[in-house]
Amino acid sequence: MTSIAPISQTELTQRRQKLRRQRRVRFFQTSWRSLAVTGLAGGAVWVATLPAWVIRKPEQVTIKGNQFISAQTIRTLLPIAYPQSLLKIQPQALADALKSKAPISEATVDRQLFPPGLTVRVRERNPVAIAQPSSRVSISSPPTASKGGQPAQASDLQANPTQSGLLDENGIWTSLETYTALNQSFKLPTLKVTGNLSQYRPNWTTLYQMLSRSPVKVSEINWEDPNNLILKTEIGSVHFGMYGSNFANQLKALDQMRRLPNHVNPSQLSYIDLRNPDSPFLQMNPSKTPVKLSTP
Repeated sequence: MTSIAPISQTELTQRRQKLRRQRRVRFFQTSWRSLAVTGLAGGAVWVATLPAWVIRKPEQVTIKGNQFISAQTIRTLLPIAYPQSLLKIQPQALADALKSKAPISEATVDRQLFPPGLTVRVRERNPVAIAQPSSRVSISSPPTASKGGQPAQASDLQANPTQSGLLDENGIWTSLETYTALNQSFKLPTLKVTGNLSQYRPNWTTLYQMLSRSPVKVSEINWEDPNNLILKTEIGSVHFGMYGSNFANQLKALDQMRRLPNHVNPSQLSYIDLRNPDSPFLQMNPSKTPVKLSTP
């Protein structure tokens, strides 16, 4: 067996003294860290409450990302009572207030001390179509959930089916007065859509994306009859039947017919029937005979 050498009393005393010194060093280090953190926090609070770190006028608020809503208008929508200490300002509350008062989908508010001020970044809802009510819609028709199972927006729930409004690419409805009140020179979209918002909204985003990529220009969308989507295009009126997975193929067939006005007098054409994109035909005016076409 290996024998363990005895430890002298002197060595034990030295070890105890060394441990005591180490504990004292750790205690002082911890104390200094705590004092430093407390001092920094207290200094930050003191600095933030100094008269110099106060928002005194709207011009100290910088607006970024806005396009049709002016920076001055956005500043007036911020619930800030000037002068206001930067420490008392709640960025999230300001962002929520903006989204509730204007057609803004995203908003962030950041505080800055040098120089004292706020930076507000917004993303506006860009209207892409004028939504017109359908004569077939009942006032009591309840709005449905949006695509993806999300609940309808508050603006949709308050929308009067007899009132025209504006739609963004996600199908969010906003009254026309909301835009014109924020910008007198606001330009209306050229695209119009007619129908029951609660019925076509779940499919709106997908349909709009496909139309925006189509070479054929579309000026009006008639969705009053869910069983027959009608588009007014530069070629003429086009009947697609019920909107579904075949819509992309129907648009391709329509693209192949862009030269049709060179061969058919538009005044004699009632509409183009594209229910079957592989076998489209032209419905002529009552005095004319329907013409069956074959796609290239």
